[in-house]
Amino acid sequence: MNRQVLLSFDVEEFDMPLEYQFNIPVDEQMRIGIEGLNAIMPILETVPSTLFTTANFANHYPERISKLALSHEIASHTFYHTAYETADLLKSRLRLEEISGQKITGLRMPRMRPVLMEDVKAAGYTYDSSINPTWLPGRYNNFHLPRTVYTENGIKRIPASVSPGIRIPLFWLSFKNMPYALYLKLCRQTIAKDGYICLYFHPWEFTPIEQFGLPGYTRRWCGPILVERLLQLVKDLSKDADFETMNQL
Repeated sequence: MNRQVLLSFDVEEFDMPLEYQFNIPVDEQMRIGIEGLNAIMPILETVPSTLFTTANFANHYPERISKLALSHEIASHTFYHTAYETADLLKSRLRLEEISGQKITGLRMPRMRPVLMEDVKAAGYTYDSSINPTWLPGRYNNFHLPRTVYTENGIKRIPASVSPGIRIPLFWLSFKNMPYALYLKLCRQTIAKDGYICLYFHPWEFTPIEQFGLPGYTRRWCGPILVERLLQLVKDLSKDADFETMNQL
């Protein structure tokens, strides 16, 4: 088919409530994270995906990550989702390789945090997917960056997909809040224009998270109903492109 859907999940401890001054203990963060991973198994059993995993999460559930590595690409989401230092790039890659038995080539920074490509290259990665080439109020304004794959300092950069033209982001929040028909239409326009689409979600979205003090737009369509919604998207986009892992692009 020669067109690709790059489906990815940020496999991590559920620390998002901390951003909204809602205290959530580490063990609860891990519980929600693994429950989310269990919830998306119907999707992971259907199509290959890339799992950007924190080494911290993998340390808690090494057998699960090792098993998932048999069918999916494991990539780095650094060591911890909240704390970060440059040394975590290498430390997380080495630990994830040990757990998964895979060569780890990809990186995505938590919350799409900026990172220097020379540091990414020095840590042994070949690609990075830490760019959302759009404007997200209060987070970043990346309208000046390319919206499709490009190379920077020897590293392939694979931005999260945005629509052609006005760059409507097609990330997890859009999937939750847009009418499904509109979201699907934008995805198909992007595939037709670019030859691929890069989408990302979080396993914890697919669990009930209403009780953690998050804004309504972040928890809309959470839980089992979101699993069904994503399964429908997989079915619909399978008519337009092949699902492949990020390292196959």
